[in-house]
Amino acid sequence: MKMKKKTLDQIRRQITRVRAAGGFYAKRLKNIDPEDIQSQADFEKLPFSEKADLRDAYPLGLSAVPASEIVRIHSSSGTTGTPCIIPYTKKDVEDWAELFRRCYEIAGITKDDRIHITPGYGLWTAGIGFQLGAEKLGAMAIPMGPGNTDKQIQFMKDMGSTVLCATSSYALLLAEEIEKRKCRDRIKLTKGVIGSERWGPKMRARIASELGVELFDIYGLTEVYGPGIAINCEYETGMHYFDDFLYFEVIDPKTGKVLPDGELGELVITTLQKEGAPLIRYRTHDLTRIIPDDVPCPCGRKLPRIDVILGRTDDMVKVKGVNIFPGQVEDVLKDIEGASSEYQIFIDHENGKDKITLFVETPLKTKKARRALEKTIKDRIKSVINVGVVPMAVEIGDLPRSEKKTTRVFDYRY
Repeated sequence: MKMKKKTLDQIRRQITRVRAAGGFYAKRLKNIDPEDIQSQADFEKLPFSEKADLRDAYPLGLSAVPASEIVRIHSSSGTTGTPCIIPYTKKDVEDWAELFRRCYEIAGITKDDRIHITPGYGLWTAGIGFQLGAEKLGAMAIPMGPGNTDKQIQFMKDMGSTVLCATSSYALLLAEEIEKRKCRDRIKLTKGVIGSERWGPKMRARIASELGVELFDIYGLTEVYGPGIAINCEYETGMHYFDDFLYFEVIDPKTGKVLPDGELGELVITTLQKEGAPLIRYRTHDLTRIIPDDVPCPCGRKLPRIDVILGRTDDMVKVKGVNIFPGQVEDVLKDIEGASSEYQIFIDHENGKDKITLFVETPLKTKKARRALEKTIKDRIKSVINVGVVPMAVEIGDLPRSEKKTTRVFDYRY
Protein backbone atom coordinates (compact mmCIF):
# COMPACT_ATOMS: atom_id res chain seq x y z
CA MET A 1 0.00 0.00 0.00
CA LYS A 2 1.36 3.40 -0.97
CA MET A 3 2.13 5.63 1.99
CA LYS A 4 0.37 9.00 2.09
CA LYS A 5 2.41 12.19 2.51
CA LYS A 6 0.44 13.00 5.65
CA THR A 7 1.34 9.60 7.09
CA LEU A 8 5.04 10.21 6.43
CA ASP A 9 4.79 13.59 8.18
CA GLN A 10 3.10 11.95 11.19
CA ILE A 11 5.81 9.28 11.37
CA ARG A 12 8.58 11.90 11.35
CA ARG A 13 6.87 13.74 14.20
CA GLN A 14 6.53 10.52 16.20
CA ILE A 15 10.19 9.65 15.73
CA THR A 16 11.18 13.15 16.86
CA ARG A 17 9.04 12.72 19.99
CA VAL A 18 10.33 9.28 21.00
CA ARG A 19 13.95 10.28 20.45
CA ALA A 20 13.48 13.32 22.69
CA ALA A 21 11.72 11.27 25.38
CA GLY A 22 14.57 8.86 26.02
CA GLY A 23 13.74 5.23 26.78
CA PHE A 24 13.56 2.29 24.41
CA TYR A 25 13.00 4.04 21.08
CA ALA A 26 15.55 6.77 21.77
CA LYS A 27 18.16 4.00 21.93
CA ARG A 28 16.73 2.01 19.03
CA LEU A 29 16.55 5.04 16.71
CA LYS A 30 19.53 7.03 18.01
CA ASN A 31 21.21 7.03 14.60
CA ILE A 32 18.04 7.98 12.72
CA ASP A 33 17.47 11.60 11.74
CA PRO A 34 13.72 12.05 11.19
CA GLU A 35 14.44 14.43 8.31
CA ASP A 36 16.24 11.64 6.47
CA ILE A 37 12.92 9.75 6.18
CA GLN A 38 11.59 11.30 2.99
CA SER A 39 9.90 8.30 1.38
CA GLN A 40 8.15 5.01 2.07
CA ALA A 41 11.39 3.23 1.11
CA ASP A 42 13.27 5.23 3.75
CA PHE A 43 10.66 4.30 6.35
CA GLU A 44 10.89 0.61 5.46
CA LYS A 45 14.59 0.66 6.38
CA LEU A 46 13.72 1.42 10.02
CA PRO A 47 14.19 -1.46 12.47
CA PHE A 48 11.24 -3.49 13.73
CA SER A 49 10.19 -3.70 17.36
CA GLU A 50 8.36 -6.55 19.06
CA LYS A 51 7.01 -7.82 22.34
CA ALA A 52 10.41 -8.82 23.73
CA ASP A 53 11.50 -5.18 23.37
CA LEU A 54 8.43 -4.03 25.26
CA ARG A 55 9.15 -6.47 28.07
CA ASP A 56 12.74 -5.24 28.27
CA ALA A 57 11.40 -1.69 28.69
CA TYR A 58 9.46 -2.67 31.86
CA PRO A 59 8.01 -0.86 33.69
CA LEU A 60 7.73 2.51 31.90
CA GLY A 61 10.61 2.55 29.46
CA LEU A 62 8.20 2.90 26.53
CA SER A 63 6.75 6.14 27.81
CA ALA A 64 7.25 9.17 25.55
CA VAL A 65 5.64 11.67 27.96
CA PRO A 66 6.35 12.85 31.51
CA ALA A 67 4.90 10.62 34.22
CA SER A 68 2.50 13.41 35.18
CA GLU A 69 0.75 13.00 31.80
CA ILE A 70 0.09 9.26 32.20
CA VAL A 71 -3.52 8.72 33.29
CA ARG A 72 -3.69 4.94 32.97
CA ILE A 73 -1.65 1.83 32.27
CA HIS A 74 -2.67 -1.44 30.65
CA SER A 75 -0.83 -4.71 30.19
CA SER A 76 -1.09 -7.48 27.62
CA SER A 77 -3.07 -10.61 28.49
CA GLY A 78 -0.12 -13.01 28.72
CA THR A 79 0.19 -14.80 32.06
CA THR A 80 3.91 -15.61 32.07
CA GLY A 81 7.12 -13.58 31.87
CA THR A 82 7.68 -9.88 32.42
CA PRO A 83 4.51 -7.88 31.63
CA CYS A 84 4.35 -5.38 28.77
CA ILE A 85 3.22 -2.15 30.42
CA ILE A 86 1.56 0.34 28.06
CA PRO A 87 1.03 3.89 29.41
CA TYR A 88 -1.88 6.01 28.14
CA THR A 89 -2.32 9.78 28.18
CA LYS A 90 -5.71 11.47 28.42
CA LYS A 91 -5.63 11.96 24.63
CA ASP A 92 -4.78 8.28 24.08
CA VAL A 93 -7.85 7.23 26.06
CA GLU A 94 -10.03 9.68 24.14
CA ASP A 95 -8.59 8.56 20.80
CA TRP A 96 -9.20 4.91 21.68
CA ALA A 97 -12.82 5.70 22.53
CA GLU A 98 -13.18 7.45 19.17
CA LEU A 99 -11.71 4.48 17.28
CA PHE A 100 -14.10 2.13 19.09
CA ARG A 101 -17.05 4.42 18.39
CA ARG A 102 -16.20 4.22 14.69
CA CYS A 103 -16.11 0.42 14.92
CA TYR A 104 -19.57 0.31 16.51
CA GLU A 105 -20.93 2.61 13.81
CA ILE A 106 -19.46 0.46 11.03
CA ALA A 107 -21.29 -2.50 12.63
CA GLY A 108 -24.55 -0.53 12.47
CA ILE A 109 -24.74 -0.08 16.24
CA THR A 110 -26.39 3.13 17.48
CA LYS A 111 -27.01 5.04 20.71
CA ASP A 112 -30.32 3.18 21.03
CA ASP A 113 -28.51 -0.16 21.48
CA ARG A 114 -27.76 -1.82 24.81
CA ILE A 115 -24.23 -3.20 24.70
CA HIS A 116 -23.60 -6.30 26.84
CA ILE A 117 -19.86 -6.47 27.60
CA THR A 118 -18.42 -9.81 28.71
CA PRO A 119 -14.62 -9.48 28.16
CA GLY A 120 -12.49 -8.94 31.25
CA TYR A 121 -11.68 -5.66 32.95
CA GLY A 122 -8.51 -4.62 34.75
CA LEU A 123 -5.03 -4.52 33.24
CA TRP A 124 -6.36 -6.24 30.12
CA THR A 125 -7.73 -3.72 27.60
CA ALA A 126 -10.77 -5.66 26.44
CA GLY A 127 -13.73 -4.84 28.69
CA ILE A 128 -12.94 -1.19 29.27
CA GLY A 129 -12.37 -0.64 25.53
CA PHE A 130 -15.83 -1.94 24.66
CA GLN A 131 -17.25 0.30 27.41
CA LEU A 132 -15.36 3.42 26.28
CA GLY A 133 -16.69 3.01 22.76
CA ALA A 134 -20.25 2.50 23.97
CA GLU A 135 -20.12 5.63 26.09
CA LYS A 136 -18.56 7.66 23.26
CA LEU A 137 -21.36 6.44 20.98
CA GLY A 138 -23.96 7.33 23.59
CA ALA A 139 -25.28 3.77 23.94
CA MET A 140 -26.10 1.98 27.18
CA ALA A 141 -23.12 -0.06 28.40
CA ILE A 142 -23.83 -3.16 30.48
CA PRO A 143 -20.34 -3.93 31.91
CA MET A 144 -20.73 -7.56 32.97
CA GLY A 145 -17.17 -8.83 32.61
CA PRO A 146 -16.52 -12.58 32.21
CA GLY A 147 -18.09 -15.53 33.97
CA ASN A 148 -21.28 -16.17 35.95
CA THR A 149 -23.25 -17.36 32.94
CA ASP A 150 -26.51 -17.52 34.91
CA LYS A 151 -26.24 -13.81 35.68
CA GLN A 152 -25.18 -13.00 32.11
CA ILE A 153 -28.33 -14.59 30.68
CA GLN A 154 -30.55 -13.06 33.37
CA PHE A 155 -29.24 -9.57 32.57
CA MET A 156 -29.63 -10.16 28.82
CA LYS A 157 -33.29 -10.89 29.44
CA ASP A 158 -33.97 -8.22 32.04
CA MET A 159 -31.93 -5.39 30.48
CA GLY A 160 -32.92 -6.14 26.90
CA SER A 161 -29.30 -6.39 25.69
CA THR A 162 -29.14 -5.94 21.90
CA VAL A 163 -25.38 -6.26 21.27
CA LEU A 164 -23.12 -8.98 22.70
CA CYS A 165 -19.40 -8.24 23.03
CA ALA A 166 -17.35 -11.38 23.71
CA THR A 167 -14.60 -13.73 22.69
CA SER A 168 -15.83 -16.31 20.20
CA SER A 169 -15.34 -19.03 22.82
CA TYR A 170 -17.59 -17.34 25.34
CA ALA A 171 -20.14 -16.35 22.70
CA LEU A 172 -20.41 -20.04 21.78
CA LEU A 173 -20.78 -21.04 25.44
CA LEU A 174 -23.56 -18.48 25.91
CA ALA A 175 -25.27 -19.58 22.70
CA GLU A 176 -25.26 -23.21 23.85
CA GLU A 177 -26.58 -22.28 27.31
CA ILE A 178 -29.38 -20.15 25.86
CA GLU A 179 -30.33 -23.04 23.59
CA LYS A 180 -30.34 -25.49 26.53
CA ARG A 181 -32.54 -23.21 28.59
CA LYS A 182 -34.96 -22.59 25.71
CA CYS A 183 -35.03 -18.86 26.42
CA ARG A 184 -34.03 -17.53 23.00
CA ASP A 185 -37.43 -15.86 22.61
CA ARG A 186 -36.67 -13.71 25.67
CA ILE A 187 -33.26 -12.59 24.38
CA LYS A 188 -33.22 -9.43 22.24
CA LEU A 189 -29.71 -9.69 20.84
CA THR A 190 -29.35 -8.62 17.19
CA LYS A 191 -25.57 -8.22 16.82
CA GLY A 192 -22.39 -9.74 18.19
CA VAL A 193 -19.01 -7.99 18.24
CA ILE A 194 -16.44 -10.74 18.60
CA GLY A 195 -12.70 -10.43 19.15
CA SER A 196 -9.55 -11.65 20.89
CA GLU A 197 -9.02 -14.97 19.07
CA ARG A 198 -9.21 -16.58 15.66
CA TRP A 199 -12.51 -18.32 14.89
CA GLY A 200 -13.48 -20.32 11.85
CA PRO A 201 -16.61 -20.18 9.67
CA LYS A 202 -18.25 -23.16 11.39
CA MET A 203 -18.02 -21.53 14.82
CA ARG A 204 -19.24 -18.28 13.31
CA ALA A 205 -22.24 -20.01 11.73
CA ARG A 206 -23.16 -21.78 14.99
CA ILE A 207 -23.02 -18.61 17.07
CA ALA A 208 -24.98 -16.59 14.50
CA SER A 209 -27.62 -19.30 14.16
CA GLU A 210 -28.09 -20.14 17.83
CA LEU A 211 -28.14 -16.50 18.99
CA GLY A 212 -29.92 -15.18 15.91
CA VAL A 213 -27.39 -12.35 15.48
CA GLU A 214 -25.28 -10.63 12.84
CA LEU A 215 -21.61 -11.04 13.73
CA PHE A 216 -18.68 -8.64 13.40
CA ASP A 217 -14.95 -9.37 13.83
CA ILE A 218 -13.20 -6.68 15.84
CA TYR A 219 -9.42 -6.49 16.02
CA GLY A 220 -6.89 -4.95 18.33
CA LEU A 221 -4.06 -5.57 20.75
CA THR A 222 -3.09 -3.99 24.06
CA GLU A 223 0.16 -2.66 22.66
CA VAL A 224 -1.83 -0.63 20.09
CA TYR A 225 -4.66 0.92 22.16
CA GLY A 226 -6.58 -2.36 22.54
CA PRO A 227 -9.55 -3.81 20.64
CA GLY A 228 -11.22 -1.34 18.32
CA ILE A 229 -8.61 -0.58 15.67
CA ALA A 230 -10.32 -2.56 12.89
CA ILE A 231 -13.70 -4.20 12.21
CA ASN A 232 -15.58 -5.75 9.30
CA CYS A 233 -18.77 -4.20 7.92
CA GLU A 234 -21.95 -6.04 6.97
CA TYR A 235 -20.45 -7.18 3.65
CA GLU A 236 -17.67 -9.19 5.38
CA THR A 237 -15.02 -8.24 2.82
CA GLY A 238 -12.28 -7.76 5.38
CA MET A 239 -11.76 -5.47 8.36
CA HIS A 240 -11.72 -1.70 7.85
CA TYR A 241 -8.98 0.11 9.76
CA PHE A 242 -8.28 3.76 10.48
CA ASP A 243 -5.26 5.07 8.61
CA ASP A 244 -5.43 8.50 10.25
CA PHE A 245 -4.30 6.78 13.47
CA LEU A 246 -2.41 3.70 12.23
CA TYR A 247 -0.10 2.61 9.44
CA PHE A 248 -0.25 -1.08 8.52
CA GLU A 249 2.34 -3.16 6.68
CA VAL A 250 2.42 -6.88 5.97
CA ILE A 251 5.84 -8.54 5.89
CA ASP A 252 7.35 -11.93 5.20
CA PRO A 253 7.78 -13.21 8.79
CA LYS A 254 11.06 -14.93 7.90
CA THR A 255 12.82 -12.22 5.88
CA GLY A 256 11.12 -9.05 7.13
CA LYS A 257 10.53 -7.95 3.55
CA VAL A 258 7.38 -5.88 2.95
CA LEU A 259 4.94 -7.91 0.85
CA PRO A 260 2.70 -6.63 -1.94
CA ASP A 261 -0.96 -6.02 -1.09
CA GLY A 262 -2.93 -9.26 -1.21
CA GLU A 263 -0.13 -11.54 -0.01
CA LEU A 264 -0.39 -13.33 3.34
CA GLY A 265 2.15 -12.36 5.95
CA GLU A 266 2.71 -10.83 9.38
CA LEU A 267 0.99 -7.58 10.28
CA VAL A 268 3.28 -4.71 11.38
CA ILE A 269 1.75 -1.58 12.94
CA THR A 270 3.05 1.96 13.42
CA THR A 271 0.98 4.30 15.59
CA LEU A 272 0.61 7.81 14.17
CA GLN A 273 -1.01 9.73 17.04
CA LYS A 274 -0.35 7.72 20.18
CA GLU A 275 1.32 9.80 22.91
CA GLY A 276 1.97 7.54 25.90
CA ALA A 277 3.66 4.65 24.13
CA PRO A 278 4.09 5.24 20.39
CA LEU A 279 5.13 2.16 18.43
CA ILE A 280 7.31 2.18 15.32
CA ARG A 281 7.08 -0.87 13.03
CA TYR A 282 5.72 -3.15 15.75
CA ARG A 283 5.56 -6.83 14.76
CA THR A 284 2.22 -8.21 15.92
CA HIS A 285 2.85 -11.86 14.83
CA ASP A 286 -0.74 -11.86 13.51
CA LEU A 287 -1.16 -13.35 10.04
CA THR A 288 -3.29 -11.46 7.52
CA ARG A 289 -3.13 -9.67 4.19
CA ILE A 290 -3.82 -6.11 3.07
CA ILE A 291 -6.75 -6.07 0.67
CA PRO A 292 -5.77 -4.16 -2.50
CA ASP A 293 -7.34 -0.74 -3.07
CA ASP A 294 -8.62 -1.85 -6.48
CA VAL A 295 -11.03 -4.25 -4.71
CA PRO A 296 -13.52 -1.75 -3.23
CA CYS A 297 -15.90 -2.69 -0.45
CA PRO A 298 -19.60 -2.59 -1.43
CA CYS A 299 -20.27 -0.46 1.66
CA GLY A 300 -18.62 2.47 -0.13
CA ARG A 301 -16.23 3.37 2.71
CA LYS A 302 -12.80 4.52 1.57
CA LEU A 303 -11.07 3.05 4.61
CA PRO A 304 -8.28 0.52 3.87
CA ARG A 305 -8.87 -3.11 4.86
CA ILE A 306 -7.03 -6.16 6.08
CA ASP A 307 -8.31 -9.71 5.89
CA VAL A 308 -9.54 -11.45 9.04
CA ILE A 309 -6.70 -12.67 11.24
CA LEU A 310 -5.79 -16.12 9.95
CA GLY A 311 -3.58 -17.14 12.88
CA ARG A 312 -0.31 -16.20 14.53
CA THR A 313 3.25 -16.91 13.53
CA ASP A 314 3.92 -18.18 17.07
CA ASP A 315 0.93 -20.58 16.94
CA MET A 316 2.99 -22.88 14.73
CA VAL A 317 4.08 -26.27 15.98
CA LYS A 318 6.49 -28.57 14.17
CA VAL A 319 5.47 -32.22 14.06
CA LYS A 320 7.24 -34.91 12.05
CA GLY A 321 9.14 -32.20 10.21
CA VAL A 322 5.93 -30.41 9.16
CA ASN A 323 4.95 -26.89 10.28
CA ILE A 324 1.32 -26.88 11.44
CA PHE A 325 -0.95 -23.95 12.29
CA PRO A 326 -4.31 -24.47 14.05
CA GLY A 327 -5.89 -22.40 11.29
CA GLN A 328 -4.91 -25.06 8.75
CA VAL A 329 -6.83 -27.66 10.74
CA GLU A 330 -9.87 -25.36 10.93
CA ASP A 331 -9.73 -24.83 7.17
CA VAL A 332 -9.86 -28.59 6.59
CA LEU A 333 -12.64 -29.21 9.12
CA LYS A 334 -14.90 -26.45 7.76
CA ASP A 335 -15.43 -28.43 4.55
CA ILE A 336 -16.14 -31.77 6.22
CA GLU A 337 -19.81 -32.51 6.81
CA GLY A 338 -20.43 -33.79 10.31
CA ALA A 339 -17.42 -32.02 11.86
CA SER A 340 -18.38 -29.15 14.18
CA SER A 341 -16.44 -25.98 14.93
CA GLU A 342 -14.90 -27.34 18.13
CA TYR A 343 -11.64 -29.29 18.10
CA GLN A 344 -8.48 -29.80 20.14
CA ILE A 345 -5.06 -31.09 19.13
CA PHE A 346 -2.96 -33.18 21.51
CA ILE A 347 0.66 -33.87 20.58
CA ASP A 348 2.82 -36.35 22.46
CA HIS A 349 5.82 -38.59 21.88
CA GLU A 350 5.37 -42.37 21.95
CA ASN A 351 7.88 -45.08 21.06
CA GLY A 352 10.28 -42.58 19.56
CA LYS A 353 7.64 -40.93 17.34
CA ASP A 354 5.43 -37.86 17.48
CA LYS A 355 1.73 -38.63 17.73
CA ILE A 356 -1.11 -36.20 16.97
CA THR A 357 -4.57 -36.90 18.36
CA LEU A 358 -7.27 -34.65 16.93
CA PHE A 359 -10.51 -34.49 18.93
CA VAL A 360 -13.47 -33.15 16.94
CA GLU A 361 -17.02 -32.63 18.17
CA THR A 362 -19.79 -34.00 15.97
CA PRO A 363 -23.60 -34.24 16.07
CA LEU A 364 -23.37 -37.70 14.49
CA LYS A 365 -24.74 -40.34 16.87
CA THR A 366 -24.00 -43.79 15.45
CA LYS A 367 -20.66 -45.53 15.80
CA LYS A 368 -20.59 -46.28 12.08
CA ALA A 369 -21.12 -42.61 11.12
CA ARG A 370 -18.43 -41.46 13.53
CA ARG A 371 -15.88 -43.97 12.24
CA ALA A 372 -16.58 -42.79 8.70
CA LEU A 373 -16.11 -39.19 9.81
CA GLU A 374 -12.80 -40.04 11.49
CA LYS A 375 -11.54 -41.69 8.29
CA THR A 376 -12.54 -38.64 6.23
CA ILE A 377 -10.75 -36.30 8.65
CA LYS A 378 -7.63 -38.46 8.65
CA ASP A 379 -7.49 -38.62 4.85
CA ARG A 380 -8.15 -34.89 4.35
CA ILE A 381 -5.58 -33.80 6.95
CA LYS A 382 -2.99 -36.07 5.35
CA SER A 383 -3.82 -34.77 1.89
CA VAL A 384 -3.86 -31.06 2.76
CA ILE A 385 -1.33 -30.67 5.61
CA ASN A 386 0.75 -33.78 4.84
CA VAL A 387 0.79 -35.08 8.39
CA GLY A 388 -0.84 -38.14 9.97
CA VAL A 389 -3.34 -37.69 12.78
CA VAL A 390 -5.47 -39.95 14.95
CA PRO A 391 -8.98 -38.43 14.79
CA MET A 392 -11.40 -38.96 17.67
CA ALA A 393 -15.04 -37.97 17.09
CA VAL A 394 -16.73 -36.89 20.35
CA GLU A 395 -20.14 -35.58 21.41
CA ILE A 396 -21.10 -31.91 21.05
CA GLY A 397 -20.16 -30.30 24.37
CA ASP A 398 -17.52 -32.90 25.32
CA LEU A 399 -14.60 -30.52 24.79
CA PRO A 400 -14.15 -27.78 27.40
CA ARG A 401 -15.64 -24.32 26.85
CA SER A 402 -13.87 -21.14 27.91
CA GLU A 403 -14.98 -17.75 29.18
CA LYS A 404 -11.85 -16.25 27.60
CA LYS A 405 -9.79 -17.78 24.80
CA THR A 406 -9.95 -21.47 23.90
CA THR A 407 -6.67 -23.39 23.87
CA ARG A 408 -6.55 -25.49 20.71
CA VAL A 409 -3.11 -27.14 20.88
CA PHE A 410 -1.65 -29.09 23.79
CA ASP A 411 1.96 -30.12 23.19
CA TYR A 412 3.18 -32.68 25.74
CA ARG A 413 6.51 -33.50 24.08
CA TYR A 414 8.58 -31.17 26.22
